[in-house]
Amino acid sequence: MSRTKVRDLGRLEGPVLVFGGAYSNLAATTALRKEANRLGIPPERIICTGDLVAYCAEPEQTVELIRDWGVHVVMGNCEKSLAERAIDCGCGFDEGGTCAALSVDWYQYADSKISAQDRGWMGELPHRLVFEFGARKFTVVHGGVTQLNRFLFASSPGAEKQLEFDALEDGTDGVIAGHCGIPFGQMVGEKVWLNAGVIGMPANDGTRDGWYMLLDHAAAQLQAHWRRLAYPCGDTRQTMHRAGLNSGYADAIMSGLWPSEDVLPYAEKRLRGKALTLEPLTF
Repeated sequence: MSRTKVRDLGRLEGPVLVFGGAYSNLAATTALRKEANRLGIPPERIICTGDLVAYCAEPEQTVELIRDWGVHVVMGNCEKSLAERAIDCGCGFDEGGTCAALSVDWYQYADSKISAQDRGWMGELPHRLVFEFGARKFTVVHGGVTQLNRFLFASSPGAEKQLEFDALEDGTDGVIAGHCGIPFGQMVGEKVWLNAGVIGMPANDGTRDGWYMLLDHAAAQLQAHWRRLAYPCGDTRQTMHRAGLNSGYADAIMSGLWPSEDVLPYAEKRLRGKALTLEPLTF
């Protein structure tokens, strides 16, 4: 496994693009790379919050695209599990729940497709990325600082997020995380918690889009913008069906609704099927 748990990217200038959860969705990942090229954002200013491999049917091709692209990637629980040849995805699903049951097929499929070379690469990914942007210091993690696969949502208490900041003890002004699958941003005291969302699955909001985030300067302040990512999702569903991945995730690609909400707090469950809108966050 990785000896380099923290990787310092130094100071980044210009817009930074952040995304997570490619989830073996090659069509979505290809669409995002095209969007980054259109925006003129080079790989050194693009960050992935992990989980390149999960629900969809093209894990090896998606990893190859990410590696060829050369963007920064933090280790997600799926990368950790595949690198260690673990028996499950390590997502943190409750044992016996629907999410855990649904994960068996896609994880076994992904485990059968990922090469030894890519497992080795996954095992060397950092657990954290740090960088400076404007006058702020940011730390990128997959789920939480204290736990790789911790689910933290917009409705999760601010006190829980403050404990994550406290665990860093390095003057971090902002945490950028993934894992939960739904984008959001909020202030925690004078610090900021950002989640770019994921590109490989919808946000359980009844639409087919993925999400990514742009971090940019707004005069003397910084601003986070969340953007939808449209892609040929019908192609993704077809590849899943051809691979025999016919669980509810193949339907979710088109319906925009998750097949299980085991991990969601009550507040997020109430938003099921309601098209998500996110205003820019200035801080």
